[in-house]
Order: sequence, then structure tokens, then C-alpha cells
Amino acid sequence: MSLVALTDITVQHNANPVLRNVNFSITAGEIVTIVGPNGSGKSTFLRTVIGALKPTGGSVARIDDLRIGYVPQKLHIDPTLPLTVRRFLSLPKPVNDAAAQTALEQAGAGQLMKRQMTGLSGGQFQRVLLARALLCNPQLLILDEATQGLDQPGSAAFYQQIEQLRQELGCAILMVSHELHVVMAASDRVICLNGHICCEGAPKHVASAPEYRALFGTGTQGALALYRHEHNHSHDHQCGHDHAHDPTPTGVDVTGPHS
Repeated sequence: MSLVALTDITVQHNANPVLRNVNFSITAGEIVTIVGPNGSGKSTFLRTVIGALKPTGGSVARIDDLRIGYVPQKLHIDPTLPLTVRRFLSLPKPVNDAAAQTALEQAGAGQLMKRQMTGLSGGQFQRVLLARALLCNPQLLILDEATQGLDQPGSAAFYQQIEQLRQELGCAILMVSHELHVVMAASDRVICLNGHICCEGAPKHVASAPEYRALFGTGTQGALALYRHEHNHSHDHQCGHDHAHDPTPTGVDVTGPHS
């Protein structure tokens, strides 16, 4: 059963089409990544899925009382503001110590409870944002360029944590990213968006699609296996597609456009 289903979605902004004829659904336990160049409609797509934006045409169906956790690209905190991680997790809705600690541990940040937010590294900060998104025990976890600004090992470690969360919580995960070399390798299904869905399927299939290569070039095919040896493949059957199991390449660093 789909948690969210978009049918023939069209979104216009000032009479200009941003998305057109988009069909999408996501089920529990599935990791789906959205990739696309600047201006491709990725942010509009996310806002439509969340329900923050009403489409011009088409329909959106969600299960009743769908719990969505959201991890943004970045969040600015006044560096002069004394704010601990514990306090941050209770904004705007108070949570008890046990819930806060559990969420931090799930995000791989269990030791950060008493730290100041302004003293965290980029990777630690994003893990705290992830912990905050987990407080509602989400059925759908959405990450919007959640590792922007992190180095490649930091990004890989963060997405490995996401894979572990999928296994532990059984939630669906919808990611938007430009980090093709890491994110696509961590995904069950990839959707290439450029105002409409150009192509979709298992990472291996999408990377070889002419529509995808027209946007991102041909270098990503081998890079999809990067870090793959560190991922658990127990969920490969869920989407009905074959995944890439190529040996891990060396010296591959492919990064697509930013959104």
C-alpha cells in the first residue's frame, strides 16, 4: 500500500509549468531518490508530497494521519544563541529526555545531548536535524539535500545511517540530492526529474538511460557501486528491479548539479 500517491500532477508558478504529468508513489520500507538539475522542480515536488503546496492539476492521496519527518538542506542558528542539542530537540514541541536520547541514538548522535548546537561539526549538525525528524516516529522520512556541505566520507556515513534506519524502523525514505555517486548507490529506486519524470527505476537502469545521460553525462554508471559493499542488500526485491552489484570502482568521483 502506498503511503503517498501523486497522480498526473501539474504545478504552475505564475502560469509557468514547474511540474507536469508527474506520477509517483512510495511504500513503506522503500528508499527513493530524486535527482535532477537546477530548476527541475525537485523542491516543488517535495512540497507537493508533504502537502505544503497544492497542485494546479492532478491528485494527491496520503494514508490517514501520515507521519512525516523532514530533514532540510540547512538550518541557520544564531551563533550567539546558547542552545544545547537537548533544548533544540524540544523546539517547538517539548519532548522528554528518553525520547530525545532515543532519537539521537537512532541518528548516530547519542553522545551529543549536552553539546552546544553552534559547536557541532557539519556532520554532527545534520545528524541532530535527523534526530529531530525522527521524534515523530515517521512513516515517511524526507531528506532535502541533507548532506550539502559535507565531504564525501561524511555524506557516505550519513546515508549509511539512513539505510540502517530503514532497516530498524521500516519507514519509507524519500531523498533529494545532487550527490549521485553516494545517494543513487543507497537507493532502491531513482527518479530523474526535469519538469517531468524523464526516467525511473533501479539505479543501474537509470544511469544507463539516455534521458539521464543527457542531463548528467556518462560517468556515473560505474560510480553507482561506490560504497555499495558497505550496504545491506536485503531489500533489493522490494521494487522489482535488479540493483547494481558491480565491484567497487577506485578513483571515481562523480557529482551532479546542485538543486
